Amino acid sequence: MTDTSTVALASFTLDYDIKVADTVVHQAGTTVTVRKPGAGELRGLTLVALGQGDYASLETIAPRITSPILHKQHVAAMDPADLMQFGSEVIDFLLPKAAKADFPTA
Repeated sequence: MTDTSTVALASFTLDYDIKVADTVVHQAGTTVTVRKPGAGELRGLTLVALGQGDYASLETIAPRITSPILHKQHVAAMDPADLMQFGSEVIDFLLPKAAKADFPTA
């Protein structure tokens, strides 16, 4: 039986402000926590697209698994470097343990 009492979390720090309509909604330096998605949070998405870092897939899943919540308009306003950080965390959650074992750790 799998222990579901622990939730897998990762985080990244925004390198750039997120501005929507000339208002800063999240400042550079803000830490965004990303929670491993459950199967239900993947509804409407394809794992292949999400695993490839597809923008539309990341935009859809972001409000479901981030704190502070990154809504679609926030994702649209993100700097590409911050979007890559977010996508990397999501992709890492999708990789099976065997695939992670193939990658060297620093």
